[in-house]
Amino acid sequence: MTPAEAAKTLGNSNDRVRVHNLSVVLRLVHRTGGVPRSSLTRQTGLNRSTVAALVGELVERQLVVEGEPDARNQVGRPSPMTLPGDRPVGIAVNPEIDAITVGVVGLGGRVLRRVRRATAVIPTAEQAAEITADIVAELRAELEPAHRVFGIGVAVPGLVRVADGLVRLAPHLGWENQPFAAMLARATGLPVRAANDANLGTLAESTFGAGRGVSDFIYLNGGASGIGGGILAGGELLFGADGYAGELGHTIVTRNGIRCHCGGAGCLETEVRREPLLELLGLDDADADELEAALLASDDRAVLAEVHRQLDHLGFALGNAINALNPRLIVLGGFLGSISAAEPDHLDRVVAAGPLSAARGQPSIVPTELGASLLMIGAAELALEAVLEDPTLG
Repeated sequence: MTPAEAAKTLGNSNDRVRVHNLSVVLRLVHRTGGVPRSSLTRQTGLNRSTVAALVGELVERQLVVEGEPDARNQVGRPSPMTLPGDRPVGIAVNPEIDAITVGVVGLGGRVLRRVRRATAVIPTAEQAAEITADIVAELRAELEPAHRVFGIGVAVPGLVRVADGLVRLAPHLGWENQPFAAMLARATGLPVRAANDANLGTLAESTFGAGRGVSDFIYLNGGASGIGGGILAGGELLFGADGYAGELGHTIVTRNGIRCHCGGAGCLETEVRREPLLELLGLDDADADELEAALLASDDRAVLAEVHRQLDHLGFALGNAINALNPRLIVLGGFLGSISAAEPDHLDRVVAAGPLSAARGQPSIVPTELGASLLMIGAAELALEAVLEDPTLG
């Protein structure tokens, strides 16, 4: 556990830090999706009466609820369960080249609602903010007053300045130096935070998905706007000097390849793409699950050859990342998970052929556990951070 994580896990019985202790308890309930009160006592280091008082206050604020004890694998009297409350929610937004997806996510990473609104053309930042604001207004009319919306988090397929949500460059969207977070805040009247979509996917997967309990892993996602990556190193997201680390989609995988918008040629995201697969399968569009099902059902040799070609490039890029970062786990999301699931042994063989991986031991390569909800959950973490940090806001 890193010092930053420890600071958010250990409580303090001094009354002057009550807000901190409320935050510690609420974060534990949020991350676990529900925890026995006895476990809260053990994990926070606080005494039982203090934990009981903190839980009581969180219940009053409708941030948690208490449920029936879980008697499984317990010795003695079972302890009441403390569960995430239904009232607090965050709005998650993911603008893409062909649609804008907006979700409602509660504590514990629970996706309560998701709306995908297709766009006829690639939206400008202003158009995306307007469309999103309309969807948010409709959702709030359904949600309130039973739920309280604490803010909006945006997962952007591009480079984002985390401090203020300025989109420095989202090349597939055609956005450059667009203050999207500020635009959306003005349009909705809610606080808005934005970050790179792959980094948020990494955060979600490490909190609620396949990366739980793993301090060093790589998340790589393939979507309509290309391939993005996130890196967890020593339990912390690797941002780089300006927050732009993890651009694994621009790993060079072949010489004299397709020209990329970044100025290079033969980048992973120009050689590994969803569109050739859809064309060969005769599909106009498909999400990751639909694409995987179609690939698994296909016996077309041309489809198999294209899958192998893309996996060869993907395996080459992963081998480089493994040699540089030495992760314990690689999580594949979006259509990368689809092509990997279609021929998992092929990808394993390509990665295992790397010059250093055999000597160190190959990390596990797995699909995301969160599926289509991944970016909704990751973006909502930005929206819910305020109440997690200070539960008295509830």
